Amino acid sequence: MYKGSKVVVIMPAYNAEKTLKKTYEEVMAQEIVDLVIVVDDASRDNTAAVAGGLGNTLVYRHERNMGYGANQKTCYRLALESSGDIIIMVHPDYQYTPMLIPAMASLIGNGLYKCVLGSRILGGYALDGGMPAWKYISNRGLTLIENILLGAKLSEYHTGYRAFARDLLSRLPLDENDDDFVFDNQMLAQVLWFGYTIAEISCPTKYFPEASSINFRRSVKYGMGCIRTAAEYWLARRGLLQSGRFPVRGGAG
Repeated sequence: MYKGSKVVVIMPAYNAEKTLKKTYEEVMAQEIVDLVIVVDDASRDNTAAVAGGLGNTLVYRHERNMGYGANQKTCYRLALESSGDIIIMVHPDYQYTPMLIPAMASLIGNGLYKCVLGSRILGGYALDGGMPAWKYISNRGLTLIENILLGAKLSEYHTGYRAFARDLLSRLPLDENDDDFVFDNQMLAQVLWFGYTIAEISCPTKYFPEASSINFRRSVKYGMGCIRTAAEYWLARRGLLQSGRFPVRGGAG
């Protein structure tokens, strides 16, 4: 709990047996997490078995591989069904340190923000932390385009470390989003669409063999999807396009 709010950590998992337990132990060491939800997207290794041996953990397994976005849809649905008030996504590959959970939870639990990102770019140490140069350059280029089209000033849109308040999460039409990696980007665009401010805190960058990462071909596909999403947002905002992903807005909470 954080000030009476139930804290739920979700972990969209795929072939994460080598790093899942280590990530989980550091998550629970933060002493405010009430429940961990692991959704195994039909891994080819023992991810589900490892998750089943962890305490305070709800494990759900997809019968077939459905994609990273579809995994998150299941994660967020289960988190809401479990009465989570503060929902934080932590990748089970240990690329993002769980030590930032208390800081992210406090920004939401104290009523300051409804959405918080752990940014690898903020602070300027991404390359020192091992981010490949081509990923860094593409990250900065995509972020510039998105900030222009979405009217925001984020340091990056591509981090997988993020926290949400229950009322915001309940409002987003997540089922309208893709089942692939661009889901991350579409979700943040929806947060901005409904008029919410996105907070960022600096997150150390870690790259190592066990950390999951998409290859160059899929990165290009992801980048094109991000630009398409931002363009769709821009057109919908000006009444030039009707979109289920960006429906008619009411006031933000």
